[in-house]
Amino acid sequence: MQHPPRNAQAAIKGRGSTSHLAGRFESTVSEAVDDGWAVDESEEFRAPRLRTEVRAETARSIISRNNSPDVGFSQSVNPYRGCEHGCSYCFARPSHAYLNLSPGLDFETKLFAKTNAPQLLRKELSKPGYVPQPIALGINTDAYQPIERKFKLTRQLIEVMLETKHPFSLITKNALVERDIDLLAPLAAENLVSVHFSVTSLDPHLSAKLEPRASAPHARLRAMKRLHEAGIPVGVMVAPVIPWINDSELEAVLEAAHDAGASTAGYVLLRLPLEVAPLFRDWLDTHHPDRAAHVMSTIQQLRGGKDYDSQFGTRMRGQGVYAELLSNRFKLARKRLGFNAQNSHWPKLDCSRFEKPLPPRKDSPQGSLF
Repeated sequence: MQHPPRNAQAAIKGRGSTSHLAGRFESTVSEAVDDGWAVDESEEFRAPRLRTEVRAETARSIISRNNSPDVGFSQSVNPYRGCEHGCSYCFARPSHAYLNLSPGLDFETKLFAKTNAPQLLRKELSKPGYVPQPIALGINTDAYQPIERKFKLTRQLIEVMLETKHPFSLITKNALVERDIDLLAPLAAENLVSVHFSVTSLDPHLSAKLEPRASAPHARLRAMKRLHEAGIPVGVMVAPVIPWINDSELEAVLEAAHDAGASTAGYVLLRLPLEVAPLFRDWLDTHHPDRAAHVMSTIQQLRGGKDYDSQFGTRMRGQGVYAELLSNRFKLARKRLGFNAQNSHWPKLDCSRFEKPLPPRKDSPQGSLF
């Protein structure tokens, strides 16, 4: 399917999106049109820099469950909605449409903190019928995004995991995870945690365009090494692999992560569900207009002629010659570097140590006698 040429948007410093793309549930959509009148481009007339807004949210539940056969976990916990990292390709962007907010700039500037997440997790773990299975922490949006420095919800969730000896894995692009080594190390000693770092590129300039408010690549690798030295198992995800943008770095990223102590590795091909496709096209036209058509042509070859195919089994890897070549490159590099050769990059954690927390005590109208 051929798409008409797009007008490149101006990049916004510190943001991955270039517009407030309307979500698919909006009943009305506004569009800027050049009416021919001159616009004053002087500094005083420029639009103000977008600030991050965080709203407190009282969540009704905290553990999300899935039966997808290709994700490697059945339970996940996300303390935040939206993500300030601003990754242009983030598959979670369409979730903001359910809030009547833009999957574009709103997703990275209008965030929600589930302030009751630790209490909810304790409550759900204390239910009589709860059966422990490893929890993936921070899957939909990064649990260590910049606002975690203030809210500390991820740290509080980990404290609940430590108290109950509940196994979990987490994946992040932020070196802030180093802050919680004091909690993660004792969990790792009992095979209750693994930490994965998503590393898209070793080039700080490309990384700054792809994921403007995530930690720089060298900072992620430094954090990986420090966690490894503290006895915490670490892995690397090269995600996403984008044809003709960062695909040439696959082996280099794996080698750098291995040198930093990673024992497991995986990769995910670029995914463009729903509103992510037009947002990523805008990113290409803004930052790489010379190769935008080539990138999208290759992606469509991998997805049966479409921008995206959500079919289990192929949505993470794609199909065709390019997909096979990428898979073979990964397997050869993994073998050469000595990464654990396993079907899943998620290591098996110990569920037998789980200690159910006491359910929260309800206040009696007569008060307590003791």
